[in-house]
Amino acid sequence: MNRLAVIALAATAPLLAVPVQAQRNFDDVEIRTEQIAPGVAVLFGAGGNIGVSYGEDGTILIDDQFAPLSEKIETAIATLGASPVKYVVNTHWHGDHTGGNEHFGKSGATIFAHDNVRVRMSTPQQRGDRVIEPSAKDALPVVTYGQGLRFHQNDDVIDLAYVGGGHTDGDSIVIWNNANVVHMGDLYFKIPGFPFVDVASGGSVYNLMGTLDVAIAMIDDQTKVIPGHGPMSNKAELVAYRAMIGAAVSRVEALNEGGKTLEEAIAAKPLSDFNRGEGFISEDAFVTAIWRSIED
Repeated sequence: MNRLAVIALAATAPLLAVPVQAQRNFDDVEIRTEQIAPGVAVLFGAGGNIGVSYGEDGTILIDDQFAPLSEKIETAIATLGASPVKYVVNTHWHGDHTGGNEHFGKSGATIFAHDNVRVRMSTPQQRGDRVIEPSAKDALPVVTYGQGLRFHQNDDVIDLAYVGGGHTDGDSIVIWNNANVVHMGDLYFKIPGFPFVDVASGGSVYNLMGTLDVAIAMIDDQTKVIPGHGPMSNKAELVAYRAMIGAAVSRVEALNEGGKTLEEAIAAKPLSDFNRGEGFISEDAFVTAIWRSIED
């Protein structure tokens, strides 16, 4: 089946900050591997989850975490019996998903991403009073696309699909058609806290809901779902995540339509009964992101 046929927070977001790498000690980070299908694995470490396609045609890496972890990632790939990385795909531009680009680019890998990923990585990005400087040339995607691209590799058909973004303006979904696996990038967080909608990077909760709807329509109950952060997932959990976002948006829209200010909406605590726990994105931050999406 051709599944491709079937879419102010960032100012304080540590996941985006290149300087975070200098402030954090990665020596104790372990890269854990989990094979989820023949020739398909996930690497868990620090930063975004890494998807791996490996076999006789070469190794494709989906995201590459932080720069100091690149050699550990290479070691983990070798334990799979995989060859060195031939291609890297970035699901979006954030540094915890693209930090290894320069290392792998210098090692000869070709980097792929949506057009907007290269735009954001190659230009200064303002975050409050801080500027994230452009990435090195070797870290930039050299093959970019507007809607999608297809790999015929390792006995599979692997689709890169952009259907509107939502977390940022450049999020790709990666679909292994034969293995029945999908990598959602940060369109899907399976961790405590609320979804991260990076409005400063073109993210929109409405685009996020649309993209999740498309992804859900593309997969089935047996699909293995790789979230951007957190353990492996499935369609039922992704559907529940989408429903939670829709319910949150409805509550914030009601406050907006009722003439409340953003400050009054935050004070109303409209999501206090969602029981998401404490995480990277708080209730207040998510309410703010929804509000900014409404105003866009």
